[in-house]
Amino acid sequence: MALIPSQVLRVAILLSYFSILCNYKAIDMPAHQTYGGSWKFLTFIDLVIQAVFFGVCVLTDLSSLLTKGSESQEQERQLRKLIGLRDWMMSVLAFPVGVFVVTMFWALYLYDRDLVYPRLLDSFIPQWLNHGMHTTVLPFIIIQMRTTHHQYPSRPSGLAAVCTFAVGYVLWMCWVHHVTGVWVYPLLEYIGPLARVLFFSCLTLLLCLYYILGDILNTYIWDPSSRGFLDSAKAKAD
Repeated sequence: MALIPSQVLRVAILLSYFSILCNYKAIDMPAHQTYGGSWKFLTFIDLVIQAVFFGVCVLTDLSSLLTKGSESQEQERQLRKLIGLRDWMMSVLAFPVGVFVVTMFWALYLYDRDLVYPRLLDSFIPQWLNHGMHTTVLPFIIIQMRTTHHQYPSRPSGLAAVCTFAVGYVLWMCWVHHVTGVWVYPLLEYIGPLARVLFFSCLTLLLCLYYILGDILNTYIWDPSSRGFLDSAKAKAD
């Protein structure tokens, strides 16, 4: 039996995201006053995705509790819709985008932080909030995957949805640059047009790989037959 019920964990995670978003929006940064505001940053978009996703998770938990023992087919149908939405958001948005933000941010930060998080931001964003935006996302989404089974869509439709999100964000960044003359991330100022195309293509591919990774992890955690297959394959390799 879990020390903390998964339903309580989801409520706590949802409240933490609300706190992070409120504190972030309360910061008076120059970038928030320019075209696109906070919505031009993938970190902020990811925080909204995670908050909405865990909100759907909590709503699903409440609906499941309220319909428990009920014979109403309409309530069951509405619950199945909520579960379908929760699973779709987890597979296509919450996991791949969340993992992408964490890994890309810290990889670039460790290489040269000025490419993604200039030192000037330290005077606006406290360290705890930075970790709330760029670190805790990963353990939170892993907790959700470990405590709840999610039905992933078919691989082609899932990848198509992930690519649509990636291309949409790339087009949004290009539009912001077209309007303001400034790239959202300083890194993009240092590379040429062809390098940017290659860079955007690689990032889209990475998002797709994270989608596949989420699918594999979900199957490994919740499908004992696949786990046995992977374990036996590992044993043979050893």
